[in-house]
Amino acid sequence: MSRTGTRERSTRETQIRVRVELDGTGKAEVATGVGFFDHMLDALARHGMFDLAVECTGDLHIDAHHTVEDVGIALGGAFLDALGDKKGIVRYADAAVPLDEALVRAVVDVSGRPFLHFGVPLPPDQPRIGDFDAALSAEFWRGFAMESRLTMHIDGIRGDNAHHVVEATFKAAARALDAATRLDPRREGEVPSTKGAL
Repeated sequence: MSRTGTRERSTRETQIRVRVELDGTGKAEVATGVGFFDHMLDALARHGMFDLAVECTGDLHIDAHHTVEDVGIALGGAFLDALGDKKGIVRYADAAVPLDEALVRAVVDVSGRPFLHFGVPLPPDQPRIGDFDAALSAEFWRGFAMESRLTMHIDGIRGDNAHHVVEATFKAAARALDAATRLDPRREGEVPSTKGAL
């Protein structure tokens, strides 16, 4: 059975269509109008081994905030749908990813309880990465965690280059999400919780 989720979100600020396949091959078709953000979504798909399609038209004449946040919300909802009843998943995972001098750790619990701790310091002298406000990475992950109902802790351990820090953030989260959502044949048909539900 395919673990696939789709979401559409339409507001006065953004129009979004998202599709995610958890058991994919890392293919991404992404068009948000924000070049660096597209690059990060491609990294999320590639390193999480998710097949991802994202189309977004947003109010970029204002800035990229609504686009980035709303894509996070839509993708989180699609991710939740793809998880289904969560039977057989690993549930917990963590990953630490370096990118040159930057090192970021992501820890995930497919808990059903939405929570995000985002402790990723950004170099204050590098507020922008091309057309992307580096601080928006926190907004993306907040929207994603709330809508996917995951518990996520993302911590920047070190880093001096904003591009490296943000990219390591997406790659670490991708690897942790991939590991946490994998199907464990030892848990086939079982929800990994003493409650019997997540």
